[in-house]
Amino acid sequence: MRLVFFITLLFTFFFCSSQEGKDKKKYTIDASQFYGSVLKHNPSISHLITNHPGGVIVGFNKKTYGEEAWEQAYNYPDLGYSFIYQNMNNSTLGEHYGAYIHYNFYYLKRSLQVRFAQGVSYNTNPYNKETNFRNNAYGTPIMASIYFMVNYHKENIYKGLGFKAGLSLIHYSNGSFKSPNTSTNTLAFNAGLVYDLDGGKEKEFKLNKEEKNYKQAVKYNILLRGGINSSDVEGMGQYPFYIISAYADKRIGRKSAFHFGTDIFFSRFLKELIRFQSISFPENNVSENTDYKRVGVFVGHELFINKLSFTTQLGYYVYYPYDFEGRVYNRLGLKRYLNNKIFAEIAIKSHAANAEAIELGVGIRF
Repeated sequence: MRLVFFITLLFTFFFCSSQEGKDKKKYTIDASQFYGSVLKHNPSISHLITNHPGGVIVGFNKKTYGEEAWEQAYNYPDLGYSFIYQNMNNSTLGEHYGAYIHYNFYYLKRSLQVRFAQGVSYNTNPYNKETNFRNNAYGTPIMASIYFMVNYHKENIYKGLGFKAGLSLIHYSNGSFKSPNTSTNTLAFNAGLVYDLDGGKEKEFKLNKEEKNYKQAVKYNILLRGGINSSDVEGMGQYPFYIISAYADKRIGRKSAFHFGTDIFFSRFLKELIRFQSISFPENNVSENTDYKRVGVFVGHELFINKLSFTTQLGYYVYYPYDFEGRVYNRLGLKRYLNNKIFAEIAIKSHAANAEAIELGVGIRF
């Protein structure tokens, strides 16, 4: 029943989206089966890697043809929604039902398709200290999820029916919203079919050679982030965190800008972890009065796609009184510009593969 509910919800959303606008659009659907392996990114999940997971990926795609300038700049990508059912083939890990928003980008005369997707997933068997204590990968039933696909993609081989095959990488994590949260990454081979809902009718791509100059002087950004997270110590609880970020950005063209800035972290879970360490492990010589605040500097890149952009940042703590996961941190984010100055962002902050928090933020650019 859960599978029927998710598919019904997803395709209702697809149908509503397809009714928007007066211009006739072109849509495709695709369905792929996948089979793969859970990658051992952390030794602590070794006991969970027992079988090969498998499942299906269903996608609904709206083609673009250059009505807007950004579409031409990215070689006419698809915008879409997708659904994943994944059976981990391990009774401890359970099953996943996920809904996503994605972009498909095309290369090599549109025979190579690369999909980037972000969404949420429901897990049927998360950690429970009494009934499922072995599941240290998923601490909550609802998790953030991303996946990537690289496919050979051939549309309209016969009356609108085509074929695709390639590799997928699927990630599930709650961003340390609640421990435990070791997370999983599945690398899989996928193969399936794609169907053009117009029956294979061709539509010409628009070519507009006029391109405005997107280069800008240095801009300044102030961003307030926050959320809830926890330490890796089970039962310690969840606490709020706050981050003040200030950075300069330099846009060098339509697609790219570079960042340089600083973060100030106020993470309450660290304050509680320091207290716990000072009491429970006196041999570690951690003082209860150790400052839990951190200050980092970072460099980054922003990839602009219409009003959306993807941010990647690499940071280093210059003020680091308590050792937690090392001095280097990284951040992957999705940003939505509400106007020329105001933006909202969701990002995951990690230390290498270990997620510390899912950050929600709002900022101003001037």
